[in-house]
Amino acid sequence: MMTFFFSGNTLKSDVVVLSILWEDFPKPECDARFCHLFFSSSSAPPQLLCLQGNSDPSLNLRIFCHQCDDGGTHYRSSSEIGEFYERIQVIGCVVGWNGGLVKSRRGQSGMFLVLLCFCKDTRLGCRFSALKVARVEQGDSAISHLMSSPFDREDSVADSTGCDTKVPVLIVGAGPVGLTLSILLSKYGIRSMVVEKRTELSRHPQAHFINNRTMEIFRKMEGLADEIENAQPPLDQWRRFVYCNTLAGPVFGTVDHLQPQDTSREKSPTYIAHFSQHRLLPLLLSRAEKLSQALHGETNTVANDGKKTVSWQGVHFGHELVSFSVESGGILARLSSLNKDSRLPRKIECRYLVGTDGAGSSVRKMMGIRMEGQEALQELISVHFWSKSLGDYLVKTQPGMLYFVFNARVIAVIVAHDLEAGEFIAQIPFYPPQQRFEDFSPSVCSDLIRDVAGLPKLEVDIRTIKRWVMHAQVAETLSSCGGRIFLAGDSAHRFPPAGGFGMNTGIQDVHNLAWKLAAVINGWAPNELLLTYNVERHPIAKANTDLSVANFHAAMAIPRALGLNPSTASLAQKIVNTGGSWLPERLQGAILDGVFAAGRLQVSDVFLNKYNPIAAARISQVKKILEQGSSLQLQFPAEDLGFRYHRGALIRDSEIARDDSEKPTGRRREYVPSSLPGARLAHMRVHRLDAGLKKTSEASLSTSDLVSSDSCEFLLIVGPNRSGLKWGSEALKVAQMLRVPITVSVIWPQRFAQRHSLNDLNAEERVVAHEWVQLKTVNLLHAGEDDGCWFKLCGMPSTGALLVRPDQHIAWRVVEQAGTDASSKIEWALKQILQWRDHSRC
Repeated sequence: MMTFFFSGNTLKSDVVVLSILWEDFPKPECDARFCHLFFSSSSAPPQLLCLQGNSDPSLNLRIFCHQCDDGGTHYRSSSEIGEFYERIQVIGCVVGWNGGLVKSRRGQSGMFLVLLCFCKDTRLGCRFSALKVARVEQGDSAISHLMSSPFDREDSVADSTGCDTKVPVLIVGAGPVGLTLSILLSKYGIRSMVVEKRTELSRHPQAHFINNRTMEIFRKMEGLADEIENAQPPLDQWRRFVYCNTLAGPVFGTVDHLQPQDTSREKSPTYIAHFSQHRLLPLLLSRAEKLSQALHGETNTVANDGKKTVSWQGVHFGHELVSFSVESGGILARLSSLNKDSRLPRKIECRYLVGTDGAGSSVRKMMGIRMEGQEALQELISVHFWSKSLGDYLVKTQPGMLYFVFNARVIAVIVAHDLEAGEFIAQIPFYPPQQRFEDFSPSVCSDLIRDVAGLPKLEVDIRTIKRWVMHAQVAETLSSCGGRIFLAGDSAHRFPPAGGFGMNTGIQDVHNLAWKLAAVINGWAPNELLLTYNVERHPIAKANTDLSVANFHAAMAIPRALGLNPSTASLAQKIVNTGGSWLPERLQGAILDGVFAAGRLQVSDVFLNKYNPIAAARISQVKKILEQGSSLQLQFPAEDLGFRYHRGALIRDSEIARDDSEKPTGRRREYVPSSLPGARLAHMRVHRLDAGLKKTSEASLSTSDLVSSDSCEFLLIVGPNRSGLKWGSEALKVAQMLRVPITVSVIWPQRFAQRHSLNDLNAEERVVAHEWVQLKTVNLLHAGEDDGCWFKLCGMPSTGALLVRPDQHIAWRVVEQAGTDASSKIEWALKQILQWRDHSRC
């Protein structure tokens, strides 16, 4: 018997089974894929829509409806397949090769896909309607003789322990995004398992810039932000970008990317950081393993049928996801292990699967989700090297984070990951197939780095050499299977490194996802809440892609000013690829190298001399571009702290339209605090008050600290007045009724901290303070302003209320005083935010 997970209150009579056979289809590397399919109208029998991103219309396609038991309908053109577009909704699928996972009764060969589908029912509404689980029993449809369950196969379920393994969340990929998700889930009390196909953490430096918002997330992860701040290089060694002929000079110009407000804690409780990903990963891994072990450890349980179930969690290297299938209880994933002695079972049952497995994501490919945007903007060789002498030299002469080097021998970008330690990455443009990766040997790369440095005798220790492709793409969707499978990080979006948005966006993806998973798994939100992940994060990913591309193009202003047009190199390669394609590749490469060498003469020592008026004019233009801030930019404060969700798990209010029309202009847009729904909770320094409204210590907190980091709960911020008391007390009652965790925080004015007794307050404040003191509950926090006025910063009256989500984004803002309907308004708001709209909450 096979079970499927699908949407809506589908009757058994609505369900049909379709098989699709691609004749002469080449055997795929992976034997399980999920298709993205949609529906619009019913037909009899339902027909298959055009498979998006997972089929080639030129292939021989045959579709069978097994309720009709006919010979199938044959399609050979995209127009014929397109006739069936938007006809049905697919609610489950299994795929196989030559009867591998799926055993066909017809005997055809090729790629075989079995789909469980149903016609559109007017009762269902949109395809994001309430998720239900249905089971198709044997005999209810042709499915029983179409195939056997893929998990009935011995080789599919065999594992060394003979145990089934269940975990709420399976995370595929142990990069910074996957490990962050594991940590956040553990802090919320949710078990997860992380599997990583590599046998160890990557030691090749990649991302290195951590923006403010990500540091705020790290701040709530066992002191991680403080550890990063203490371990990163000194600020003065990475605040600048340097543009030069060689690292030894001459220097064309420099840019200091940090302004005074960037090094204060006025807008955020944290700073930005320069801390390499390969140094960050061990810190994340240690926290993920520690929290996971503290949560449950390894536990064994025995089911009613006597079969032992092992509950695993933590991080497991050397294990690769091979396939997965969506079933009524969730997802059944199949792993392979590089370690033959591994005790980790190969069959994992989970409710949710999250793909954080990088730019070449296997999860994304199995789901058949396409990437949209610009592919292969540029290819590069990345050389990881150490040179203590070079680091010492640059600390003394020209410290910086990035060095853009243009000379007659090489053009490259040097990333100084740690000047004092002497750790660097060289990024060198790469043009295959004329240039071969094999030609970039350690000795060749060492010579290139000496050319970059302008120091012929420089000692260079080459560690790793890799090639990579720069894309600007976002997945067409970040979730699938009705909110059961998710993409995050590079598996969901691939940015140019300009601006450092890649890792930061990924970590903020899972920060958005983690609380929603916890809410659903803990039972106080329906599965529909998880659909808001794509609604909220997909627009952010697209916006950051556009910003990264714009910043990448801005970086090209400098080489253009020096007479090096980057598009000329690409054009030269295209000409060689077409006009010279009949030539041997070696000869093609020699021609291309000659063209590049001629172009680099524009930045040769002979050309760039003080007596050449053309060179002087070009260098003057470079300095002008840098002074105007028109080159590559490091900081984007408005996009860093000021991004806002416009739809999703929030309630828009009437101020949205006015606020959107008043966005600041300019290349560097400064962050402006906002209390609008979807915005990050503004930061202000406060101090905690005890139950008697006395200051507990002199230590300051951030308003973001009022949101719990160790439990998944909402925060309602109210003022110290009768309206605030009404909003707060009613919220606690509604929360108890709905079983939604909420803490209420009262923000008291500065003068309250200086009072000697309640008698120093005015009459209303004394009454309200007394009533708050009498309200005995653990879900109540009192905080006093350290400086400024909280409600003025938020742009709202103190008689209103602000509902903040566990990810510190505002879910709902109410500006009016609390009335007799306060309870009903809060109940309505919570149900809207948590997507309980079409459900009775019992």
